[in-house]
Amino acid sequence: MSWLGERIAPARLGRDFRWLMTASWSSNLGDGIMLAAGPLLIASMTSSPVLVASGAMLQFLPWLLFGLHAGAIADRFNRRRLVIGANAVRVVLILALVVFLFTGTANIWIVLAAAFLYGCAEVFADTTSGTLLPMFVRKEDLGIANSRLQAGFLVANQFGGPPLGAFLFAIGSFWPFLLQALCVALAAILVSRIAHTPIPPRENTAPTSVHTDIAEGVRWLWRNPPVRMLVIIILVFNVTWAAPWGVLVLYATEHLGMGEVGYGALTTASAIGGLLATGMFGWLERHVSFATLMRVCLALEVVMHLAFALTTSGVIALVIMFGFGLYSFIWGAISTTVRQRLVPHELQGRIGAVNMVGVFGGMVIGQGIGGVLAQTWGLTAPWWFAFVGAAITLVFVWRPISQIAAARPAEETAQSDGDSSDGDSSDGDD
Repeated sequence: MSWLGERIAPARLGRDFRWLMTASWSSNLGDGIMLAAGPLLIASMTSSPVLVASGAMLQFLPWLLFGLHAGAIADRFNRRRLVIGANAVRVVLILALVVFLFTGTANIWIVLAAAFLYGCAEVFADTTSGTLLPMFVRKEDLGIANSRLQAGFLVANQFGGPPLGAFLFAIGSFWPFLLQALCVALAAILVSRIAHTPIPPRENTAPTSVHTDIAEGVRWLWRNPPVRMLVIIILVFNVTWAAPWGVLVLYATEHLGMGEVGYGALTTASAIGGLLATGMFGWLERHVSFATLMRVCLALEVVMHLAFALTTSGVIALVIMFGFGLYSFIWGAISTTVRQRLVPHELQGRIGAVNMVGVFGGMVIGQGIGGVLAQTWGLTAPWWFAFVGAAITLVFVWRPISQIAAARPAEETAQSDGDSSDGDSSDGDD
């Protein structure tokens, strides 16, 4: 067992990382349960593609409204306490929904409102959680640490959670959400065991407003071309990705005829691919450049959209999702690692928030587009939109990817420039 523990979470990553990892896994299991149960609940109340897509869109909309503020707050206060508090609010909201479902008083508008409020709390929980890892893991270990968090996401959020959520929903609509509340509560308890997360250091100790802090983060991002381009890539590819994903439950159940359990199996298939990538990641990080891996992942994304647009077979869809899980795991681990290495500790919250605004802002836009396309031209129309949009984007970002992967942290660049200047001065004196 000690060998297995060392294999999963090497001792050099520290005890705090293990608490964070298990908390992340528990929270992801709860979110994975809702990943299937949430759309199924909405689909049981309406057959409108627009309303089905709105369920996910309203959960992600808070990122556009509060994402940047959450990042600034994460850079101001004790991050561990923020995560615990935000998760506590999530638990209360889920339990309130459980009461409505158990008493039979829930309707589509109550469910949509719950999705929005839950998303508001999730903004602060996820933004702050993303800043914890760089605080106690060395830059050279961020790749393996992020791969472990991604592995938990795949196992719990994609592999275990969705089929469990679909199964529990078939028994009773409130059961999956009750279990989700327990998972999120456990995550809050585990985060409380992290020993020390001080308030991030700030160069300017004078009091500033939240909006001033946000502006500082945005300026830093705008002046850092590699991180700026990475955020743009993530934004655009999430627009194209989310267009079909917003109506995936209808695509799976109606177009492919896979049923409710089959819909849950799609995300399970992607998790299996991700688990394979977990075992491969260490070798890939040592032998293949990040630039090559990033290009391959984005190219496979384009191919996946085309394959989904063409297939009418549930079996083939499962195979495609397996491949999606494999390359999306690699992309997620690499893009997160690159960003965390390049961003100073005192800006992790704000830059991470801008990134997440790009992620979920893209999803809100994409799901809105996907719902309209599906209702107007059918359930495969969003896949064609995703294929064309992702292919065009890949052409434009192909070359800048090299600059992103090769970039160095600002403090290392400054140190290198300082050493070079010292050397030049010495030569001049001679």
